[in-house]
Amino acid sequence: MAFKEIHGHEKQIRILQQAMTSKRIAHAYLFYGMEGIGKRSTALVFAKALNCQEGQGDACGHCSSCLKADHGNHPDLIIIEPAGQSIRVQEIREIQHRMSFRPFEGGWRAFILVDAEKMNSTAANALLKTLEEPTPSNILILASSRPYLLPLTVLSRCQPLRFNPLTRDTVDQYLQKRLGVPPPAARLLAASSGGSIGRAIEMNDADYLSLRNDMLEQVMGGQRQDPLHFFPLIHAFGQERKDVLERLDILKGCFRDALVFKETGMIHYLFNQDRAPEIESFARAHSAADLLKNIRSVDRAYAAIDQNANKSLTLEAMMFRLASKS
Repeated sequence: MAFKEIHGHEKQIRILQQAMTSKRIAHAYLFYGMEGIGKRSTALVFAKALNCQEGQGDACGHCSSCLKADHGNHPDLIIIEPAGQSIRVQEIREIQHRMSFRPFEGGWRAFILVDAEKMNSTAANALLKTLEEPTPSNILILASSRPYLLPLTVLSRCQPLRFNPLTRDTVDQYLQKRLGVPPPAARLLAASSGGSIGRAIEMNDADYLSLRNDMLEQVMGGQRQDPLHFFPLIHAFGQERKDVLERLDILKGCFRDALVFKETGMIHYLFNQDRAPEIESFARAHSAADLLKNIRSVDRAYAAIDQNANKSLTLEAMMFRLASKS
């Protein structure tokens, strides 16, 4: 992959290329933005381009350095991902050890920390020492969808680069041209993705669409005047953390669409455009204050479960909030 193959982040790529051209490369970067938006891909291409033997501000894809990076065996490109739920101090110690040597092959050694916010406190403190005493020819790239969980001392020592949600047209065209998704399905997935190609790819699955439809029917159907009609939803969330978070995203999208339609009356802005009639009916049956309260309740539950709170208790508390009126 090269910069020219990354969709929708022209500004961010231009900043990185200007840094390479001017030889004013920061010792540490923070790439932040929603999940599945291209932070990791951009970090990988940046690391490749730094050591590309063609040296034209992009990764050529055919020199020995680029080929090694593509095959995952470049000695100067190291990717650190959470082991389980966290990045541990041992991995940061390994970074510090490697930084004490010059790069093996290229002019730069790049460390990419995926989900950097998952460093435990000991690891973050160890990384802080590295950020305070940078070594030549080494670069750290922290990729995070929740940078607010990182210590301020770490944030302040990284050059931030925000990755914004992609436009629907960008996601739509990617799905059609790169994955061969039929136009109607691509438009639906692009609208539902929230600007994330990664999420759109995950949703390009019959099982996901069936799950989404089942949940929307449970939320928007039933006895809406019954304050407890949300509680049967608990059984649809499952036990796996990833499944619960995915279903919370669907639930939030339902309330979000209803609020958007209530305030604008426009179908174009809905995530679930194919369910516009049900969303319109649901929006008319609820006040804007209740819909906003429900969105906040789902957000609170998502954040708690993302931090490994008890899933059953968190979901039950959320359902009680959804059942209450503003």
